[in-house]
Amino acid sequence: MEIKMSAIDAVIALYGRSSYHMADGNGKVKWKDGHETTAEETTAINAKVVELQAEYDALQYQRDRALSFPSIGDQLDMQYHDQLDGTTTWKDAVAKVKADNPKD
Repeated sequence: MEIKMSAIDAVIALYGRSSYHMADGNGKVKWKDGHETTAEETTAINAKVVELQAEYDALQYQRDRALSFPSIGDQLDMQYHDQLDGTTTWKDAVAKVKADNPKD
């Protein structure tokens, strides 16, 4: 699932949640103090959207890798059965995820 940062994300990051009533996808903001969005604010909002998107995208590898591991419950169950049966199911599962998702 691809997530795109929006003007709302940027406004919150720049000015906080309590500074506006609503924002649309084009950087138009309805400010609580009633002022119109200035050209400087629009530029700052658009730049912040780009910055936030780059930060989010840079962490995609970590999200993908984390989602590839079995759940904690499943891993604990694998470890329990490995201890009882003398198998390496858990180590094999973790090694596969690491091999399938090598660090750059």
